[in-house]
Amino acid sequence: MANKILIDVDEALPEYKWFPLAEKFADDVLKECGWEDEEVSILFCNDNTIAELNKNYRNIEGPTDVLSFESGETYTAEDGNEYFVAGSIAISTETLPKNAEYFEVSMNEELKRLLVHGLLHLNGYDHGEEHVEKGVEPVCEMLVLQKELMEKFQNVVLLENDKL
Repeated sequence: MANKILIDVDEALPEYKWFPLAEKFADDVLKECGWEDEEVSILFCNDNTIAELNKNYRNIEGPTDVLSFESGETYTAEDGNEYFVAGSIAISTETLPKNAEYFEVSMNEELKRLLVHGLLHLNGYDHGEEHVEKGVEPVCEMLVLQKELMEKFQNVVLLENDKL
């Protein structure tokens, strides 16, 4: 059976043509990790929306790049298949280019990193106090796996010409 990747878009954003590619990429990452029959929701939003989520759910002021909200529930679909609802990911498309500039990577690379990061959180990984830092090799299991997945999918292009 397949995973379900549900893409949602903040009403303040345009419908980017790369959304279906992001959906396929997320599914490919789940499959690479051996996670099947999962339902994941991904919200692409602006800084205002992610700042509101950050404040409401983490009591932290201001925008961030990616947030993950684990669910952990299961349900049986109308077709009789059972799905694990991993949860939801929110990604700010306004913070994405700022991150790419800071990390000195393409926006394509940063979008993939944010998706991988969110998916790992939904599947039980945590990095504690360690965060991705420019020029610093990751140590914790989650960030090491994230790096490995990024290398595995390095040739995947979600953003042609590196433009949203």
